[in-house]
Parts: sequence; structure tokens; C-alpha cells
Amino acid sequence: MIVDASASTRRHHALSDGKGLLAQLFDDAYRQRACLALLTASGTAPNWQVQGLRASAGLRDWLDSLGAGGGTPLLAALNEAGRWLTARRKRYPAEQQRVLVMTDGRVKEGLSPPLLDCPCLLIDIERGPIRLGRGRQLALGLGAEYRHIDQA
Repeated sequence: MIVDASASTRRHHALSDGKGLLAQLFDDAYRQRACLALLTASGTAPNWQVQGLRASAGLRDWLDSLGAGGGTPLLAALNEAGRWLTARRKRYPAEQQRVLVMTDGRVKEGLSPPLLDCPCLLIDIERGPIRLGRGRQLALGLGAEYRHIDQA
């Protein structure tokens, strides 16, 4: 799971809406005893929050403290996730992997995202009266399924 928590996600409560969806996903993962990897993209570099651990109630505390700010190192986060997924697949070849990317799509244009070798869903949290629609373009580049948060 990659969460864009850059400054642009503060606009029009985009990250707040995204946090509501994440809370539901964390609860589902906890009930299913699923393992999660969670990477945030904000500031100058992506940061791992959890790497391959079972979902726990502690994720709720992290989610409550999640704020937005800084740049959008989303492409760096996608590259980091790709490396992690490759290593994880070697260690646990029978494990089913899926990637969820939550972003407003406001990344530098012209940069190509990596293809992740597993099913991927991009949740577009872009809000506001004028939408750039970059989330849909990013999903196409990733080979990911696309949904706007209003349809999630």
C-alpha cells in the first residue's frame, strides 16, 4: 500500500477522505489476518511504516497521526515498492501480492512509473472544482485498475 501524503493532498480534504477509506481497509486486513506493507510518499523521500507484518490495531494510531506536507516522491515510492515486492516474492513465492496506491495524481509530468508485477489498484483522491485527472493517467502507466474515491 502506497499513500501519497504530500502537501497537495490537504486540498479539499482529499487526505481526510482517503484516511477514512484506509481505516476500513486496515480493519478488513486485521479481520483477515493479512500481511501489509505500507509506504508513505511525502517530503523528499518515501518512508516505510510497515513491511510485511500482519495488520494490527496499531495502524489506527499511525493513521490518526498521518498528516500531509512536502513534496510528492510518489515515483520513488513506486520504485521502492517494486524492489520490495521482488524480494518478498523470492522469499514467499506462494504469497498473493496486491498493490493499492492512494494519490491525487499530482506528480511531475513526463516521468514513467514502473510496472509492478502484481494486481494494482489506484485510488484517486483528487478533490476540488478543477481536477487535473492525472490519477487516471498514472493508473494507465502503472497498468493499474483506476477508481476515484467517490466510487471506492
